Parts: sequence; C-alpha cells; structure tokens
Amino acid sequence: MFNPFISKRAQRNVKILYPRKGGGGHGKGVGKSSTGSTSRSSHSTSISVSGTTKTATPFGLGGGKFSPILAGQLFAGRDSGGGTRAEVYGTSRYGSGYPGVSQRGVAGLGFPFVFWPVAWGGAVGIGAAAYLHTSEYGRPDNSSRPGGPLTTATFVSSSNSNTTFRLLADNATTISLISNVQASCSSNLNNGSSSFVSTPYNDSFASLPQPEQTVQYYRASTVALTLDGYNNTAVFEPEGTPDFLAPAISIIIEVTLRHISPATLEMSKDALQSQPSP
Repeated sequence: MFNPFISKRAQRNVKILYPRKGGGGHGKGVGKSSTGSTSRSSHSTSISVSGTTKTATPFGLGGGKFSPILAGQLFAGRDSGGGTRAEVYGTSRYGSGYPGVSQRGVAGLGFPFVFWPVAWGGAVGIGAAAYLHTSEYGRPDNSSRPGGPLTTATFVSSSNSNTTFRLLADNATTISLISNVQASCSSNLNNGSSSFVSTPYNDSFASLPQPEQTVQYYRASTVALTLDGYNNTAVFEPEGTPDFLAPAISIIIEVTLRHISPATLEMSKDALQSQPSP
C-alpha cells in the first residue's frame, strides 16, 4: 500500500538560501493580526477539513496518528495528520517539508500537517516547470482549502528597506504568523513599510510571492517564505539543477523569520481528536 509520507529516494542536500535586495508592496487585507501586540499568540484556531473540525495551535507539537481521509471527502484515501513540529522545515524546493518524502512537486501526496500545499496558480505548466502549476489543489482562492484561501503578509527589514520578505499560506496560518512574527521580530522590522494584514493572493500580480522567489517552504510546502528580487530560475529547470544562491544580506531578519516562523506555525493533532463539522 502506498504511504505518501515515506519515500526510498535519497534526500537532496539543498543549501538554505540567504536574502538579497528586493521591493515592497501592499494590498487590501482580509484579516488582521493582533497589531501592536508585544506578546506572542498561542490562541487555537478551528479549521474545517475533510468533513471534520480540527483545532490548530501555534507552538503545539502536532503529531498523533495519521489516518486515511474518508470516502466522499476531497482526496479520499490519502493519509492526513501525524506530522510533528520537528518535521516542519523544508527547503527552497516545492514539495519539501514532507516527513520521509524526497521529491520535487506535491502531486498525489498526503497531508501530514492536515493543511494543503500552496497553489501557485497560473496556467498549467509544461516541461520542467509543470510541477509548479498543478491544478490538483484548486486555485489560490479555493474556499475548500483548510484554513481558508491563500493570503500573504509583508515584512520589510528595518536595516534595509529594499529587503522585503513575504509569507504565503492559508489565511488562518497567515493571520497567526503575522501576530507572532510581529511580536518576535519587531525590532528588526520596518513597521511602517511592513503589512500586518493578510492580503488575498492573486497569482497574476508579479508583486506578490512567486515560486522563483521562495527562500524556504515549511509544513509540507503549505507555507512559503519568499524574498522580493530573488530569482532562483533553477525551479523552472530539470530536477537536480543547482539553486541560485542569493548574497547574504539582512541576515538578522532572515534568520529571525526563518526560525521564529516554524516555531509558531499552527499545528493540528490527528483525526482521532477531531469533531464533526456543524
């Protein structure tokens, strides 16, 4: 029986990328964090997934047993749940961050952290880049997505206004991360230029996150951290093409975001702890 969380392929050794200069930008928001808060939030969020309601908690450990999604639900038969906090780190490769899985792309995989992988949208890809534009998980604005449609948040470095990071995730996760990143990284952020409101992701807007700008994926590629101005064209080339490494710049904010964000990602326990949706 195929287990979507296990693969015999060797893990590709990918260097963690570092930032370089980029631009800024804002948009109309759909949700707010606890703007102005100086303490991190550990409030739980209820999310609807596969006919049940689950509780996702920042700083939670996740884990528990994975179980197959029931017949009649989206992605029936695929395994869901079981991922732990220690397993949330991915790389710059779309499809990374799946426990025990080493492949490029997200086609046919299960949901170890319950949430669905980010959908880059756009036209169906061809050739080596086809894996980036799968329609398997719907459009970015798909309301069936656990946690809600994809949204973004913008974080600008206080030491270099040309260093702009963006988070891309389901709306519930984005709102939670905004609150906790703001509380943990405020001294390294330009609060006037950063956007502490979740903004709907529109894949046709070049100013919003793009796959070639991704510094790192988390939680089975359900969250992406991007850097404006970074152009890793290796993502459009055949698998195995070396990543383009960006120069080290604004290391403090990059390290802060890269390590604080995974610690605060919302995590859900296994399906045995869920209750039927109303």
